[in-house]
Amino acid sequence: MRILLAAIYPYVFLLLYLIIPFDNYIRALPNILLAILVITFPFIVKKRDFRKLKSLPFAIFLSLIVFLLLNSLISGRFEEDFNVIKKILIAIGLVVLYIPVIEDSSAGGRTEKINSAIIFSSLAAIIYSVYNFVLITHVDGNFALGESPQVIEALLIDRLYLGLLSTFSILISLRSIKRTYHPNNTYYLANIFINALFIILMASKIAMVALLVLILIRQFYGKRKIWKFGIATLSVVAIVGLFFLIRSYNNRQLETENLPQITTGFLESSMTYELRSVVWQCATNIIEKEGFSWTGSGFLATEDKLLDCYSETITNAKKRNSFIEEKFNTHSQFLDFYLSAGFIALILFLVFILVSFISVRKQFLPTALLSLLILYCAVENVFHRQIGAYYIGFILIVLMTSAKSNQNNRINEM
Repeated sequence: MRILLAAIYPYVFLLLYLIIPFDNYIRALPNILLAILVITFPFIVKKRDFRKLKSLPFAIFLSLIVFLLLNSLISGRFEEDFNVIKKILIAIGLVVLYIPVIEDSSAGGRTEKINSAIIFSSLAAIIYSVYNFVLITHVDGNFALGESPQVIEALLIDRLYLGLLSTFSILISLRSIKRTYHPNNTYYLANIFINALFIILMASKIAMVALLVLILIRQFYGKRKIWKFGIATLSVVAIVGLFFLIRSYNNRQLETENLPQITTGFLESSMTYELRSVVWQCATNIIEKEGFSWTGSGFLATEDKLLDCYSETITNAKKRNSFIEEKFNTHSQFLDFYLSAGFIALILFLVFILVSFISVRKQFLPTALLSLLILYCAVENVFHRQIGAYYIGFILIVLMTSAKSNQNNRINEM
């Protein structure tokens, strides 16, 4: 029985990450697969498997979760905070559930099974989104890419998370390409091209910035060559140029009163830079008003304070009502941890990132994924959505297995 369960278990994990983008259409299936993993786990895990979790980054992240739970219990806001905390538990839980799948091989092989799921999941999401776009364009009779309503409506999931998934796929394909000739190299190169083109066509600005940052980071790995300095310089210039282009575009004064209602709603929802500037200003006002906090005021209480700030500071009635109805959160995981759980939670999260970087800095893939974690946490509350918890779980799996691999290598060299 155990042999059968052990054989099925990795494919359940693979299927989970394959269908995550389709969560809105098959909402119950990811939870069912997660439940199957939890129930099966005790029957196939071995005592020695838990040694794979013996790493400092894992211990620090676990400390963060313990603090969040104790802080909420002591403050009497456990029921209100648990909706967010349970998503953080999903992320770290995926790491624990993955340990029976980890192979005793190189760092790349340790996540090979889940890597394949990410690649096929990204391609499936792209095919679905393109098919939707064709249907919508045919019905509307108009063709427009980038920031068009057709693109936004056609996307399978939010542009931010679809861009993150495509970036995952590009990184995994880049990592999988062999230096010598291999027939699979053509497929990986094609996958990189398809995902990069899709990111550009759907105008995922954060994913574009992420790709440029990853190109810059890649120049610090492998043999040092003079042309790498040129690529690094161009990457920095492109990142700065893209930032100012995005800022200039979103700072334009839009005459929304004369626009159709559908177009107005689209423009309001797509101006992410303006949205975040308003939200971050309110978060800053709350910090200045309440002063330094060790334990924060709770995730739900932080949301209520932001709503109060929107009602007091946004003068445009239409925009104010939109912010209040949508209940926009801090749009920064770092700000969210500080306001909701205090300075201790923020420090634990930052220490986790720092220690993880020190542990995996010699490996490109985990370092690149850690950079994505930082970048997306800076502009999104990744633990406020279950899809965010799943994808952060993937990053944590790679980070933990890579950190453990480095530790084992040092032991072997002694």
